[in-house]
Amino acid sequence: MLYQLKSLKSRSASAENPRAKAGGGGIANGGRKGSPCIWPFKTGETHVLLDTPGPGIIRHIWCTIPPGNVLHMRNIILRMYWDDQKHPSVEVPLGDFFGVSHGRQRNLITEFVAMQDAKGFNCWIPMPFKKRALITVENDSGSDVSMFFYQIDFTLGDHIDEDTGYFHAQFRRSNPCPMHTDYTILDGVSGRGVYLGTVIGVRSLFRDAWWGEGEVKFFIDDDDAYPTICGTGTEDYMGSAWGLGEIITPYQGCPLAVDESGLYSIYRFHAKDPIYFQKRLKVTVQQIGFGEEKLARDFYKDDFVRYPAAGAKPDATTCYFDRSDDYSSVAYWYQTLPTVPFPKLPDREARSANLLDHKESGPKRADL
Repeated sequence: MLYQLKSLKSRSASAENPRAKAGGGGIANGGRKGSPCIWPFKTGETHVLLDTPGPGIIRHIWCTIPPGNVLHMRNIILRMYWDDQKHPSVEVPLGDFFGVSHGRQRNLITEFVAMQDAKGFNCWIPMPFKKRALITVENDSGSDVSMFFYQIDFTLGDHIDEDTGYFHAQFRRSNPCPMHTDYTILDGVSGRGVYLGTVIGVRSLFRDAWWGEGEVKFFIDDDDAYPTICGTGTEDYMGSAWGLGEIITPYQGCPLAVDESGLYSIYRFHAKDPIYFQKRLKVTVQQIGFGEEKLARDFYKDDFVRYPAAGAKPDATTCYFDRSDDYSSVAYWYQTLPTVPFPKLPDREARSANLLDHKESGPKRADL
């Protein structure tokens, strides 16, 4: 409770106080905003945003860059390391981490991540650490970022016991995901933990039919061919139904639904219905669409596979069918350490491919 007084120390790291020292804020230029950001943030550079001993909990992360650059949003990479583990527990592009796919910027306010006014990036996910917290940011965009502002607020002295999980976040992309193949949101997780949520980006490649009939599946512990938890459709997983429109709620929503360009970004946080695992976890989503059978047959030709639609009459001209679309995702979860290394992060070319095929790109400022 906020009103309970605790023997904790509050600290904050920023460009003016990168070591998060007590009494070390606002010193540059005599306290007159002399070093408010990293500038310029040159391509190829990696900066340490936080390096502190524990125990403690990161409470809030805020950052921003000049808005409207799709390649910066997808190719500035955040990494987080806990308790001296050599490989990161978080390795995610900037925009995707803060809740919106495809390098786009949209107004998004959730309980966990936010793009306030599409330009101020916030994360409220608690991140405990026992021995050490290390957070870095890399500019792998191929061009300089004129300014990178940030602030990381945390406490020291928190009690971290054996039942405390460490925060993880992983990015994946499959462009396109092969036909007749479920897209993998998360796999290779071993240990004890709890799944927190998902951001999914879809670039629909067959736009004459709805893409989002695929079921989201959670394979927990000893599950093999079939999962313990299986939803009824992709739009259903994030709490909607009968397609998707742009909507924001504290735990689930769709900040980006652009029919003409085929871009969708959806999110779902399991704050009220956490998914626990004791041994391992795998999360997938099917690539299944719905629409006119003739159009789908003409588009997919020999790859077309039909499934009867729920409640359809025998002479129905519509059906479910396998698709192949461009999927990307961020998975958020807590688990025990140590962890196995993540799959290799897709390189800049793979992360950036086709993102500039669409003119829609979010907010801009003419003076930057």
